[in-house]
Amino acid sequence: MSLMGKRVRSYRKAYVAGAAVLAAASMLLAGCGEAPTASTASGSSSSSSVNPDIDVSAYTKIIDSGATADSSTVGANTWAAAIKKAGVLKVGGTKTSTLFSLQSTSDNKIRGFDAGLSQLLAKYIIGKADTQLTVVDSSTRESVLQNGTVDSVFATYSITSERKEKVDFAGPYYVSQTGILVKKSNTDISSVKDLNGKKVGVQEGSTGADIVAKNAPKATVEQFQTDAEITQALRQGRIDAYVVDESLLLGDVVKNPNDFKIVGKPFGDKDPYGIGLPKGSDATKFVNAWLKKIEADGTWAKLWKVTIGDRTGVTDVPTAPTIE
Repeated sequence: MSLMGKRVRSYRKAYVAGAAVLAAASMLLAGCGEAPTASTASGSSSSSSVNPDIDVSAYTKIIDSGATADSSTVGANTWAAAIKKAGVLKVGGTKTSTLFSLQSTSDNKIRGFDAGLSQLLAKYIIGKADTQLTVVDSSTRESVLQNGTVDSVFATYSITSERKEKVDFAGPYYVSQTGILVKKSNTDISSVKDLNGKKVGVQEGSTGADIVAKNAPKATVEQFQTDAEITQALRQGRIDAYVVDESLLLGDVVKNPNDFKIVGKPFGDKDPYGIGLPKGSDATKFVNAWLKKIEADGTWAKLWKVTIGDRTGVTDVPTAPTIE
């Protein structure tokens, strides 16, 4: 899985025509923060109300209204106290994730569901939404935490037992499942079983390769560094399909409604997203308490609506997943 500035305006009309594809392909759940099948996306609105641009004013209001912890709460936690002293929350994230963390071409600010959560956490700790972004991809998220480059990672970061050996996680704050993206003209692939015998692109370092091997063992897996590289390969016909969390694929369709479509039902294990934190620190307890707070006071739901719901046509706000 936007704020695309001037580029969005050039294809806004094309998007409206393709918005029905979004509703039919897959949206984000009303029930558990999960990506549903088309049949469960009953909260989808009409295409005329869908706008891929983020409402900057509404987004800014949410961040500015975020709670600030009292000094004793921050001071009691070593990890949070160090961030407050530094005056900035160092975040590993992205600038190119349409719905989760995208840099504006007009003001260079980064907005989205993940970006907003990181800014709200900074506001809670420091009193200001001051973050410093280090761009990461699926192969570098652990290392930036291990070497102290960042304090946290907000990057649609799937919680796995293997990753838990290297870093700690707060959350989950969102749950997705795996989806399949193909060219809009593709008629050969309509389900995961159809991936057998096909060339399938996945992100290097992600769970995609294992998921494809388990569900379509006769597929040929090709790994790429970034979402942009995979969608380009798909557009050029060098691969037949792209497999990754469906929430990310939805962002690709929002950006390219005339090029791509999501096919089949979400499959594989539930994919919980967590906030990556330094291994062995006292960060997890602090961040989980903050997550519970923003879920209880409605901030999580407001942020989801502005960053995802309003831009994809889903009107039923999902229930946040249970924090571990």
